[in-house]
Amino acid sequence: MSKRSSRRVRIPESVELDITAFMNLMVILVPFLLITTVFTHLTVLDINLPTSAQASKSSPKKKSFEINVIIGKKFFVVSDNNGRVIKKIQTFKTGGHYKILNKVLKQIKVRYPEKTNITILSQQNSKYDTLVNTMDAVRVFAAVEDGEVIQVELFPDISIGDAPKLK
Repeated sequence: MSKRSSRRVRIPESVELDITAFMNLMVILVPFLLITTVFTHLTVLDINLPTSAQASKSSPKKKSFEINVIIGKKFFVVSDNNGRVIKKIQTFKTGGHYKILNKVLKQIKVRYPEKTNITILSQQNSKYDTLVNTMDAVRVFAAVEDGEVIQVELFPDISIGDAPKLK
């Protein structure tokens, strides 16, 4: 008698993948990710800087009234082009100085309603957020009209420059 191999060749059974748990995860995960996604919102603000031709046209005899906001480390200075200080505003960590700046500029706008330009002069080490918040404060203010809050224009034509050394 010959020995026959007692081994049988087994044919593997086809295995089905159970992806039900994975599909449940995707049904929950995709809407959650879509809801929590922050879509970027970019705002572009045009800054109009005077050209050299415009600077030469202005006569040195008659200086028009210009408003400057000088950004310092511990205070803001609102002044005119002759160097006269209109208001010196102390800065706060809470950002309350932007509201004060906005109120001062509203008072100036009442006196000079046709004025639309302003110059922001910042120190070399000023933070970007400070510059952007200052631009927002000088550009518009919130007013209530017919029970709705609207944005009213203050000084939308903004020029930026380097501030002189402050004491």
